[in-house]
Amino acid sequence: MTSTHHTRVRRRRLGVAAAAAGLLATLLAAGPAAATPDPGDAQRSPGARIGADAAPGAPGQDEIVHSRNIKHLANIPSTNPDGIETDIAFQSGYAYAGSYDGFTIYDIRNPKAPKTVTQVLCPGGQNDISVAGDLLFLSTDSSRSDDSCNSVSQPATEKSSWEGIKIFDISDKKNPKYIKSVETACGSHTHSLVPDGRDIYLYVASYSPNETFPDCKPPHDGISVVKVPKKAPTKAAVVAFPVLFPDGGNPGAPTNPGVSKTTGCHDITVLPSKNLAAGACMGDGILFDISRPEQPRVIDRVQDNTNFAFWHSATFNERANKVVFTDELGGGVGATCNEATGPTRGADGIYDITGRGDARKLVFRSYFKIPRHQADTENCVAHNGSLIPVGGGRDIMVQAWYQGGLSVWDFTDSARPKEIAFFERGPVDPSALTLGGSWSAYYYNGHIYSNDIVKGLDVLRIDDWRTDSAKRVRLDRLNVQTQPDYRW
Repeated sequence: MTSTHHTRVRRRRLGVAAAAAGLLATLLAAGPAAATPDPGDAQRSPGARIGADAAPGAPGQDEIVHSRNIKHLANIPSTNPDGIETDIAFQSGYAYAGSYDGFTIYDIRNPKAPKTVTQVLCPGGQNDISVAGDLLFLSTDSSRSDDSCNSVSQPATEKSSWEGIKIFDISDKKNPKYIKSVETACGSHTHSLVPDGRDIYLYVASYSPNETFPDCKPPHDGISVVKVPKKAPTKAAVVAFPVLFPDGGNPGAPTNPGVSKTTGCHDITVLPSKNLAAGACMGDGILFDISRPEQPRVIDRVQDNTNFAFWHSATFNERANKVVFTDELGGGVGATCNEATGPTRGADGIYDITGRGDARKLVFRSYFKIPRHQADTENCVAHNGSLIPVGGGRDIMVQAWYQGGLSVWDFTDSARPKEIAFFERGPVDPSALTLGGSWSAYYYNGHIYSNDIVKGLDVLRIDDWRTDSAKRVRLDRLNVQTQPDYRW
């Protein structure tokens, strides 16, 4: 959506089709070939109907298609007023799903019949979410009149405007209580939970400063670190702002046309068992040491000024010798899963981690992009996903692609990734580019959970010899940006 009255315009906006088109036009030609589908699994469901206006072989409006090894078990339709569902966290048989209106708690102890427990209205995009014990954390990255759940939009040029972290007590799941807010520089687009004994640290990612914003002035070259005492969460506060880009990071255009200038980070995934984190930071991808949580230290940094427009998120493999970075070309609102965009833009970049200690390096190996072209009315690009804990030296993850649906793919061979399963719906609107599709697709305790922007929560099961071993893995909690050690 476009902004007026100098309200901050940054991050994933909903009406930037023209800007996205300009960005696509400036990117260079496609590079290496994309991954290929698994011919044994990537098949259309028997009896699927093709809409009259759909391209040959493509699903009709809202029609569900999937590979034979995926089964759609359930859907709970979205009931949020603005219909924008976002991220998901899991704990003790419950799913906590964010939206631009607040968050919803689902009982998923019976995955075939999930139930809504409660819905909390607390507007403030994008409400990125995580949980720890009786605490729930929400990211607010839209300028608000105050820190309450009754706030309204207010220009970031006004000093009294608020953005940051909200903390809820969820000990009573039917009646969560808002207990604390922490304002952070430039707001909180996403946050990553870093456990540390008696305390919880949150790495708060935000970006796009402006000289006219009193609480978000350049240079914004780092992240906010919020310390939350477990026994006294109302004492949560910002304790550090480590600088990750002392040289300013990627300069973007005109030096690197079509590439975002680095003015902060979009998302950070931490791997506490290895004291590692991977940051997706607009024009840069970074690997850093978090052995001292208040003083994260960059080990290596990479750029891809040929094919990556906006470094969006990161996923480690279990052995921590690979990182998958995503490129959110077009900001999530563009139709970039088409033939014109090609197989290497709006894709995943697979990097091996070589060396040891401070000599570790991120080494590019290949790209992965879903092998099915989507309609020009479907926003589609690489987005949020998680590792599937298959063990045995195999690397498989599930990933959301907005209206491209979700894809399960194998990157055991870093240079030759391969899709092994998929699920998607036809376009929300075949006549016009409309926001929709899977925002987040995560594997948790034997099932895949997808939060569809407009369709709500989907529950799926994958039955495939390559992923069957993951069904034995049980976790009490999963915040995907705090990657667990499955200890195979």
